[in-house]
Amino acid sequence: MFKHILVPTDGSELSSVAIKSAITFAQETGAALTFFYARPDFPMPIYGEGALIDPTTPEQFAQSAEEEAKGILDRAVADAAAAGVQADTESVVSEIPYEAIINTAERRGCDLIFMASHGRRGLAGLLLGSETQRVLTHSKIPVLVYR
Repeated sequence: MFKHILVPTDGSELSSVAIKSAITFAQETGAALTFFYARPDFPMPIYGEGALIDPTTPEQFAQSAEEEAKGILDRAVADAAAAGVQADTESVVSEIPYEAIINTAERRGCDLIFMASHGRRGLAGLLLGSETQRVLTHSKIPVLVYR
């Protein structure tokens, strides 16, 4: 049924649980996995009266974000390998994670996006939404939301 599944992660506890479930799902369906992490771009400082200046350079920020992504993705691939599931990774810099998730799934030829149900609750959730909600509403690829 499904042959190639994209599994976005942000390193959170809920994402870690979803990764383990995606691995089990891939075992049962014989699918390959691609674990995905959207790295943040360097935040542009806003200077003004009383503003704090962050001494981090764009290069230091990028290196730190890349190291974090690598650690998260390496753990996911190791878990998949231990379960006998073929897996690879991709990480891109994006300030709009839901678009990066959908674009990666399309570019990689994935036939399913398997992701955790993140997001805010209550009024903040209604006003701001979540990346999962945005993927659900914009993706033409089926999305399995793990709760």
